[in-house]
Amino acid sequence: MPDLQTPHYLIDLARLRVNMERIQTLRQQSGAKCLLALKCFATWSVFDVMRPFMDGTTSSSLYELRLGHEEFGGETHAYSVAWADHEIDEALGYADKIIFNSLGQLDRFGARARDRGIAMGLRLNPRFSTSGFDLADPARPFSRLGEWDLPRLESALDRINGVMIHYNCENRDFDLFDAQLSRIEAEFGGFLEKLDWVSLGGGIHFTGDDYPLDRLAARLRAFQERFGVQLYLEPGEASITKAASLEVTVLDLIHNGKDVAIVDSSIEAH
Repeated sequence: MPDLQTPHYLIDLARLRVNMERIQTLRQQSGAKCLLALKCFATWSVFDVMRPFMDGTTSSSLYELRLGHEEFGGETHAYSVAWADHEIDEALGYADKIIFNSLGQLDRFGARARDRGIAMGLRLNPRFSTSGFDLADPARPFSRLGEWDLPRLESALDRINGVMIHYNCENRDFDLFDAQLSRIEAEFGGFLEKLDWVSLGGGIHFTGDDYPLDRLAARLRAFQERFGVQLYLEPGEASITKAASLEVTVLDLIHNGKDVAIVDSSIEAH
């Protein structure tokens, strides 16, 4: 391969395929569907490699939604913390399902989604998570992410048929996942059994080495059978674990008590 000017991302297609095959195994053994989380990975040049192993995409903004619809295909789930008046109609033109962050957004835009025949859901905030980083914790005090009050959620049952619950973050511990899913079952089970689908979001590192994939598959299948729902997972980082690197060049070295390398790139926020 010729030398390429840095910085650039280098994607290992063989390693990417290993992750895709693990995702495929989980789908087959559990019955759950897996959507690529475009917030984490949106490199459409490898979508052809990923598409046969996944069910579609999920998004966190209008342009991610459009990307998933136009370049990936399959199911296209639309989520945003808040949709604006000027973008909601375009978003509904791309979406198969739209997940509103709040009852306020559902009240505002639900009729438009209903008129287009698009399935609707709400984000459910269980008020706990696996995140140890407060800024990234979706369940921290005063979080803007999702509804948690059960009577308020039940008041929307005539308009929604699913929920998204994103509470895992870099979670490599199956037992922790199992315990927290049991807590969701105990606290929200009567509500969940009235739905058609539930998304458990992303943040589950089930493509990591030595992760007990068979146990996860069995747990997901049991959840679906108990509540009569279709489960979704939204792997982002799990889709590309160890499959890509950011290639840089060292431009300078300085010593200020320790050796410091200055390179020609920084890293992205996610």
